[in-house]
This record gives sequence, C-alpha cells and structure tokens, in this order.
Amino acid sequence: MSDTHIQLHGGLAGDLHGDPDDARPPLVLLHGLTSDRRLWGPLLAELPEGRRVLALDLPGHGGSPRSASYTPDAVAALLHRAITSAGLDRPVLAGHSLGGLLATVYAAAHPARGVVNIDQPLLPGPFGELLRGNEALLRGPGYLRLWERLTAGMGIDTLPPAAQDLVRDVSTPRQDLLLGYWHDILTRPEDEIRERREQDLTALHTRGVPYRHVSTGEVPEPYRVWLRSVLPGAVFTVLPSAGHFPHLSHPRELAALIGAG
Repeated sequence: MSDTHIQLHGGLAGDLHGDPDDARPPLVLLHGLTSDRRLWGPLLAELPEGRRVLALDLPGHGGSPRSASYTPDAVAALLHRAITSAGLDRPVLAGHSLGGLLATVYAAAHPARGVVNIDQPLLPGPFGELLRGNEALLRGPGYLRLWERLTAGMGIDTLPPAAQDLVRDVSTPRQDLLLGYWHDILTRPEDEIRERREQDLTALHTRGVPYRHVSTGEVPEPYRVWLRSVLPGAVFTVLPSAGHFPHLSHPRELAALIGAG
C-alpha cells in the first residue's frame, strides 16, 4: 500500500494508509497482546491499493505510551480518541487475538460499520482458568515461563519462515502488559465477564453492526450457540491452519474478508 504516514493519532502510534474514500469504509487494525502494528504487514500488502487503513499500536505497545489502565473499556476510549484524531468515521475494526476483544468492545460503545474478530473468544473459559491457576507465577519474577507456555501452543513454527521471524521480532511480553490487559480475567468473576460481553453483543445487534469471527479451526459448538443467541447475525469463518495467526498464514484470504467490509 502507498501513501503511508507514521505518526501519533490522539496519543497512539499508528500507520495511516491510503486516501479518504466515500465508497469504502475505513479500516482500523488492532494487533494482539505484546505485539505491535508491524504484524499487519503481510495483510496490508494484500489489501487494495489506496484503501484507507489505520494500523494502531495498542496502549503500552510499540510506539504508543503506557496507560494507567488497560481494561477493555479504558483502552476502547483511547482507541476512540485515536480513530477520531485520524479523521476516520464509523470504521470497520479488525482485531487479532486480544485485539478482537477490543474491536468488539469498541464497536459496542462507538460508531462502527463492522467487526472482524480474528481468533479471539470473548469468554475466558479454560484460558481464564489457566491464568487464575498461575496467577502467582504471572505476578512473580518467573512470569515469562507462563508466557512461553502459551506461545508454544500458538503454532508459530508452522508459519512461513519470514512470518515466524516477524512474530518473534515484534513480541514484547512485559509483565505490566500481561497483568494490565488480563486484569479483568484475573479479578472479575466469569459470570460478570459473560454478562458484560452479552451487553456488548446486544449493542451490536441493536445497531445492526455486522460481526465476523475468523478462526484457524472450528469454534466449539457451545460457544457458537452462545454468541448467536445474543448476536444472531454473527458469521463464523474458518481459515484452516495449525496456528493462531490467520493474518500471517492466510493474508490474502483474510484481506478479502476484511476488505469486503
């Protein structure tokens, strides 16, 4: 893509691509935890020339400053300030991993024309149990052992060599980021988190915001049933892969899905 400007938007670092376009909504790309906006490079290369896209660094990541709070609501407010500062109106938000949750929370509270959630369940489930069961480790000096355990299951070694290098180059697993972005999972009851996500999905349903969940494997049936019980129009798409990075294993196919928004 061309016409790239790297600067701060409402206090967050981001790359703004393309030109304003009345025919296609702008896109906002949100990376996952400990990553940064560079991980969108392969997907950006597959989007149509001139498409208006803002790839942001989440608070505390890349070139963006740290924040006093990393709860979903607090981060969504900072994202809204950045998106507004960039002059984008009602974007389609695509978020990978944690970014998928943030895209959902953002679109529930602010104007948006669509959400593409890339491989991120909205309920903590077994992952939450794992975090809470290892909270002492996570809060201690050996916290990276838990992070390494998690990344070992992400299928990084199944990606093309250049993509593997990219994932490793952009990862900055600071303890404050893990504790901050996982704060709700560690401190709030599962039922409370479920209720809040149902409120978010209800808001999307009420406003008719399209919602697509993209995963690398089949989503468990109970989760699909739950999500569609609140957001009946939700679409589930599988881009088969052994890993957690469909924007790196299937950049062309995912770009087509996101670009159609």
